[in-house]
Amino acid sequence: MTTEVRRLRNYINGEFRDAADGRTIDVVNPVTEEVYATSPLSGEADVDAAMDAAAAAFPAWRDVTPAERQRALLKIADAFEERAEDLIAAESENTGKPVGLTRTEELPPMVDQIRFFAGAARLLEGRSAGEYMEGLTSIVRREPVGVCAQVAPWNYPMMMAVWKFAPALAAGNTVVIKPSDTTPASTVLIAEIIGQILPKGVFNVICGDRDTGRAMVEHRTPAMASITGSVRAGMQVAESAAKDVKRVHLELGGKAPVVVFEDTDIAKAVEDISVAGYFNAGQDCTAATRVLVHESIHDEFVTALAKAAADTKTGQPDDEDVLYGPLNNANQLAQVSGFIERLPAHAKVEAGGHRVGEKGYFYAPTVVSGLKQDDEIIQNEVFGPVITVQSFTDEAQALEWANGVDYALASSVWTKDHGRAMRMSKNLDFGCVWINTHIPLVAEMPHGGFKKSGYGKDLSAYGFEDYTRIKHVMTSLDG
Repeated sequence: MTTEVRRLRNYINGEFRDAADGRTIDVVNPVTEEVYATSPLSGEADVDAAMDAAAAAFPAWRDVTPAERQRALLKIADAFEERAEDLIAAESENTGKPVGLTRTEELPPMVDQIRFFAGAARLLEGRSAGEYMEGLTSIVRREPVGVCAQVAPWNYPMMMAVWKFAPALAAGNTVVIKPSDTTPASTVLIAEIIGQILPKGVFNVICGDRDTGRAMVEHRTPAMASITGSVRAGMQVAESAAKDVKRVHLELGGKAPVVVFEDTDIAKAVEDISVAGYFNAGQDCTAATRVLVHESIHDEFVTALAKAAADTKTGQPDDEDVLYGPLNNANQLAQVSGFIERLPAHAKVEAGGHRVGEKGYFYAPTVVSGLKQDDEIIQNEVFGPVITVQSFTDEAQALEWANGVDYALASSVWTKDHGRAMRMSKNLDFGCVWINTHIPLVAEMPHGGFKKSGYGKDLSAYGFEDYTRIKHVMTSLDG
């Protein structure tokens, strides 16, 4: 039986189009390793067309009242709920994610986040007017920045698209967004849904590869470039955007420390940490991948974590018992496998450490112990279902090792000692610190890191303000 290969298309200025030169990319289902669609390999002509459409639509969308933008975003949220099963199916085919978990853990937060930014559209407050020089009144205006070039990743294609377009549109910007070349299907479907609601040119989708993304960032039109991706990609975007002083919003890699003290409830911590480490096959910048455990409970904790890994199931998207599906693509499978193959002699694989099955990019839930701070697998992002464990002696050492990586996105502390939790949260050099939990996110709170994890915030009023600019207006009182 031959699977029908669908044709995905760009969405530019209110219509679906092939790439101008007709080039395409094969899109592979990570469960079956079979091509299920083709998408455009967009070039400079396509980028020009999308940017021109967004630029032409910007003045009218900028001048729409916040109330009207709110109504549009609320309609989008309602439409997402109405098309929920279509979105879930597209995302599962994109990524191999379990259908049930996508329905319960991803779609509801996405809808909530759109509705949050719909409300935020009406809360763009500036400082009150005042006379700071005799005879002159100063006013602060907060305005949209303009056209936003946005590049979304393959680990959460739908949700990361929402994190980008919702605040940008709410603030009055227009958008050109590019999904990853391995996961374009759900973003193209989002364009179909949004296209029924927004004026043409306000929201545009172009598909393609790294060169397409580079052309977007280098283009003369966008006032802002936003990317969620690897550190390497973020550095390239920042370098390129610097040439014409574009604003840049970067959400890059992570290597979250999970600091477990001796007074922790081991059973509860293991249960929560294993889910936070293996959810979405560990393909999450905030995943609980790097566990630091006090030496007094280290052996007990490792034994319990290895059992939790053995009890964690990966498998087909329609299997209700699986926690996660395959890795996203063949390159990612090779990367995760490579980390395990290159482990130093002092490391011990306590669970997993191998591919699952012969078809699909599945990898077993893995636990590795006996590691040292300068080991490759401690310092670099694996982005797979692999949890490492180190043993620390005291709070000072735990803090030193937790902060001793180039990433600074998320972290967690596990203890019943309130004072220690507060000290650690103060001194951990990460954009988020969870205490006795790991990975919950809410629309009202900011998400973003420091150091090589990037800068700028997603979600919250802070993320909304990132898509605005500040203007000072001063007027004479003499007329």
